[in-house]
Amino acid sequence: MFEKILIANRGEIALRIQRACREMGIKTVAVYSEADRDAKYVKLADESVCIGPAASGQSYLNIPAVISAAEVTDAQAIHPGYGFLSENADFAERVEQSGFVFIGPRAETIRLMGDKISAKEAMNEAGVPCVPGSDGALGDDPEALMKSAKKIGYPVIIKAAGGGGGRGMRVVHTEAALVAAVNMTKAEAQAAFGNPVVYMEKFLELPRHIEIQVLSDQHGNAVYLGERDCSMQRRHQKIIEEAPAPGISTKLRDKIGERCAEACRKINYRGAGTFEFLYENDEFYFIEMNTRVQVEHPVTELITGIDIVQQQILIAAGEKLKFAQKDIHFRGHAVECRLNAEDPFNFVPSPGRITTFHMPGGPGIRVDTHAYGGYLVPPHYDSMIGKLIAYGDTREQAIARMRIALSEMVVEGIKTNIPLHIELMADAAFHQGGTSIHYLEQKLGIHSK
Repeated sequence: MFEKILIANRGEIALRIQRACREMGIKTVAVYSEADRDAKYVKLADESVCIGPAASGQSYLNIPAVISAAEVTDAQAIHPGYGFLSENADFAERVEQSGFVFIGPRAETIRLMGDKISAKEAMNEAGVPCVPGSDGALGDDPEALMKSAKKIGYPVIIKAAGGGGGRGMRVVHTEAALVAAVNMTKAEAQAAFGNPVVYMEKFLELPRHIEIQVLSDQHGNAVYLGERDCSMQRRHQKIIEEAPAPGISTKLRDKIGERCAEACRKINYRGAGTFEFLYENDEFYFIEMNTRVQVEHPVTELITGIDIVQQQILIAAGEKLKFAQKDIHFRGHAVECRLNAEDPFNFVPSPGRITTFHMPGGPGIRVDTHAYGGYLVPPHYDSMIGKLIAYGDTREQAIARMRIALSEMVVEGIKTNIPLHIELMADAAFHQGGTSIHYLEQKLGIHSK
């Protein structure tokens, strides 16, 4: 087992990884930008290294600086968390070449899954159902584009092969708009991702966003840890996640879960990963695989009793999974609300100093946050300041506990999205379960009139 791990991230995930390491008796190294000098996880780490100024391009995304920090502190492994360099194949490669262990998949696997076209081809070969779409990248021939779209059926969506985070997508409803949409998406993809390749898929009208959590070791063992519903989102950014997903039968979960586990075996996957699907009319359609720990991993941890971050570390150290699929049991229900420093209804970021900070407690309540009273939320990074997770024997109990916990929270000095969460916990459609990925945006459209 590793004696010291460098955490190449910031915020609540840096603290979450640090806690997993401390429980395992592993020392931690925190890297930080000048803006995060007073962060809680920096103070709690065994060692800390400043790797640059506030701008992430000069600090958290600075590969030489991160690796140098590992070298000077004699760390043995690097955990990338999520975001930043977590799905950067070049970083994973450089880490391994420098003599450290990358806590995540191999670089070639990250590349395979990072390109949406190659990922889809790999999933088709592994028997994982995919959204109907074009055979590979789109060319420039207008007739070929129209033929492909007609075969798939309008509406279609044009997507960047190297895209992510909801960027590089354009929905097309008519043949007349197709060619211009393809050309615009190519230009945007080149500008945003340095890769102009785009492809076409059927645009599902009212899908849900369901994902399957997997763990796979280096010895050919792979398991799935059930599904999560992440449909409550805006601009492809998740707001609320829950596990298990309402209305998904055990039989259907096991069927799709086993296909995901088998896909891991076929591509020799290593570590924790998430298969993301659009779900409509009792059918799953693969959209992408995230080759890292997810923001919403706590809801899966609460219904399975498995520490996903510790499993990442054990797998990276070369250990075999200590459990088989038959040993995994799903109990109760968990709901997670992402806590963001932003206006609750127009989502404008609200950085600044938190003057009062009171977190809730009680049965089934978990708070993952790096914030505290007096903490200065910097304007340079993502607005998420934490996550509130509620667990109960039933979905109804989990929601009730979440509602109470939200009512107890006090965050003053900045705006947060707590009022939105309070409203959603009382929303009739959310209570019923099974809302589509468009529900929140439609609701907010009504709300703002």
